[in-house]
Amino acid sequence: MRAFYFDNIPGDQRLLHDSGNPVSDDILKSIGILHWHIPTSQQAQIDTVAEERSYKNRDTITITKQGLGDLYEAKLKSFFEEHMHEDEEIRYILEGSGFFDVREHPSDSWIRCQVDAGDLLVLPAGIYHRFTLDEKNMIKALRLFKDEPKWTPINRGSSTDVNPYRVDYLKSLTVN
Repeated sequence: MRAFYFDNIPGDQRLLHDSGNPVSDDILKSIGILHWHIPTSQQAQIDTVAEERSYKNRDTITITKQGLGDLYEAKLKSFFEEHMHEDEEIRYILEGSGFFDVREHPSDSWIRCQVDAGDLLVLPAGIYHRFTLDEKNMIKALRLFKDEPKWTPINRGSSTDVNPYRVDYLKSLTVN
């Protein structure tokens, strides 16, 4: 995985948008982002991480224009809306590639995390983020969950700023 500050230049969200300013692992850790690279030929290591982090359930999602048909553009747009979740978002990339953009706190800058096959990314509950495919327009990912599989986005707004999971996330940043 490679991380860098998003350039904020208008245009296709699927382009690289690399500002030329890399983001260190220390900065990612400071905002609660965890990541590993586990080659897809060694997927058994995912079970070890899942056990260590109490991930009990999993499923696989494939995002392609062919697979989603007429819903493709609407789905990409919804994934790219800034949102948070009340659970960790855990993705292990099996095939393809894409971008997870996360909000740095307190600057509110976008950090773009470029993910490819073998990357395992964990976003903490309460962090503002968004997702998009890259120009290859395909990703297949294993989604891991602590409890029952669910993906409920809560779009950023005044109500999310006071959401208990958002508040807890911000408190965790001041402790670390």
